Amino acid sequence: MSIQDKLIKNKIKPTAMRLLVLQQLMLRTSAVGLTELENSFEKADRTTLYRTLKTFEKNKLIHSIDDGTGITKYALCLEGCKCSPEDLHVHFHCNNCKETFCVTQTRIPTVKLPVNFQLSEINMVIKGTCGNCRE
Repeated sequence: MSIQDKLIKNKIKPTAMRLLVLQQLMLRTSAVGLTELENSFEKADRTTLYRTLKTFEKNKLIHSIDDGTGITKYALCLEGCKCSPEDLHVHFHCNNCKETFCVTQTRIPTVKLPVNFQLSEINMVIKGTCGNCRE
């Protein structure tokens, strides 16, 4: 599937910047923060990049990650992801290189909440040393 088709499938109008941002996200093996994404482009307006990320997130093309560093990071969703509780997966943050990775094969376990409690979001981050840093 082409980058343009991926945007269209997620009901996102394919503008030049959106195509470039999606291409950049598809090249990555780890999540990316706004500043790091901005540094990937020679000339890019920070506000446009932020709005692009928010559009992608709203249309379930990417998901945001709170890895405890204070910087929101973003990664591509798996094909067919609806960002519902059953789609949620664990993330791994490397204490050495500071990269954050999706661990999509490990789902976040179901949490039974007390009566009258309502879940709004759930996040599970494992911290340690990634494979690249261990080598």
